[in-house]
Amino acid sequence: MLLLVPLFAALGLSQFVPAPTDLTNATGYMGVPVRYKQVPDGICELTPNVKSYSGYVDIAEDAHIFFYFFETRNGDPTTAPLSVWINGGPGSSSMLGLFDENGPCRINDNLEVVNNPYSWNNVSNMIYIDQPSTTGFSYSIPVPGYYSGIKQQYAASVQLPNNSSCPDYAEDTCGTYSQYLISSLTNSTDSSANNFWLVLQGFMGAFPQYSRGSFHFTTESYGGHYAPVYNEYFLNQNQLIKSGKLSGAHEINLKSVMIGNGWYDPLIQYAAYYNYSVSPGNPYDLVPFSKKIQEKMYNSMYGPGNCYDQTLECYNTGSDDVCSASDNFCAYEVEEVLDIYGKRNEYDIRELLADPFPPYFFQSYLNLPKVQKALGAFVNFSADSNLVSAAFGTTGDDDRTQNSPVDVKSLIDAGIYMAMYNGDADYNCNWLGNQVVADNCNASGWSNAGFENISTPDGVWHGQVKQSNNFAFARIFESGHEVPFYQPEVALALFERVINGMDIAKGTTNVTMGGNYTTTGPALSTYKEGNATVQYKKLPTNATYNTTTNEPNPTRKTKHRKRMARNLPIY
Repeated sequence: MLLLVPLFAALGLSQFVPAPTDLTNATGYMGVPVRYKQVPDGICELTPNVKSYSGYVDIAEDAHIFFYFFETRNGDPTTAPLSVWINGGPGSSSMLGLFDENGPCRINDNLEVVNNPYSWNNVSNMIYIDQPSTTGFSYSIPVPGYYSGIKQQYAASVQLPNNSSCPDYAEDTCGTYSQYLISSLTNSTDSSANNFWLVLQGFMGAFPQYSRGSFHFTTESYGGHYAPVYNEYFLNQNQLIKSGKLSGAHEINLKSVMIGNGWYDPLIQYAAYYNYSVSPGNPYDLVPFSKKIQEKMYNSMYGPGNCYDQTLECYNTGSDDVCSASDNFCAYEVEEVLDIYGKRNEYDIRELLADPFPPYFFQSYLNLPKVQKALGAFVNFSADSNLVSAAFGTTGDDDRTQNSPVDVKSLIDAGIYMAMYNGDADYNCNWLGNQVVADNCNASGWSNAGFENISTPDGVWHGQVKQSNNFAFARIFESGHEVPFYQPEVALALFERVINGMDIAKGTTNVTMGGNYTTTGPALSTYKEGNATVQYKKLPTNATYNTTTNEPNPTRKTKHRKRMARNLPIY
């Protein structure tokens, strides 16, 4: 479910990156080496006296994982909770989440830093991690190279003999990148879990002052694969530590997991593309396909030997070749039908291709030499790593983890607060498929819960939630794939309530495993937004999004349409 940037989009002016010489060396738990620096004021965080650090956790000789940490804006950062954010992909940089979603700043089209008042470090210490290796600023072996897309749909790094000059054929994309060796990378969710655990061991040992409180895991998209597997692994490691079978390691005090628009179970979610676009359809009254294409899509999903049968074969055999072939078939013949025939954005069906939201100005910003120096970067930045995507593709990892509902259930049963939330304009990991996954988790008391409106300080109903004790599923209205971008106020409210162990609907009731809290309301969320925010013309690349009207800000040629605050029945 990789969120890809079109070829050469927003790469910025690339350049060879000199290796930084001002990083501080530290040793984390398990002897994991860490190199870091304090980031100068104004690079992102604009709040006075709030510190930030960036650097690398060296989990292997050729695996150097980049992190960017921010103290909480409010309260004592040495006692505040620690929350991690990772984006999905596989291969999507977590700088997308930082700069476009829930981090302390945004970057405008002039590459200027703008404060984000809804940053999640308002209520928690936050660390953003680029993983696996070669994602974002993370790297394996740094080499001089250039980006080329001659034989590939998306850009790939081609190695150069030296970094003394940029040849004409490189077309100004010369820079320092990770060596293009798929064999050097992890190639599945399962094989990446220990690496991520080592990153946390490194950081927590190097910064023990920020690792004393509770720990919270937040993610989105392919995080539906990552989060259940990674956190189950953390709990297993904790048991080894407690039993004395693992020395020198630090127990991770996991309290909650939040997953936005997750990719969990491919069999369910490939089918949900038909459900969302054809029957029962989406809440925006959009019918993106002709009858002929609807029939084509249905056959591609359910016809003999097609996506459903191939995915079942992947589940039953576990074969890399079978799973990879199945995923390629389903992606093109089922998922990408919207791109090919509907010409609409998978991540926000309201927008036509190419959708400028959320903007990728941060990618050019992070390729500015002064910013790379401030962050201690070793390589140029790219928002997506097609090297990671290719590595995971060799095992068909995207088409696996049909046990995600089981893994989620095990975390719920362990007392972890599990919250799934979905922007309902997203087609890619749409809320209909996620709702089925939530139902399949079979959480205690779930069958007795109903959808209830989510209250926020602005008095607008931004969504509804179904919750039973420490498990919740939230549907967020008028939001695409990246909920904190489209609906920042409710996203911050959800995050604050979850990390504090409170109910999502109102934030007034403490919820724990084995309690008696359930939301009250209808079994199904049936609200339909209609097509008021649907766009029928392509938007300019510098268009801006209005989180009050839930549509693009008007241009000179567009008459602004004021929208009333939504007032839904209170259940």
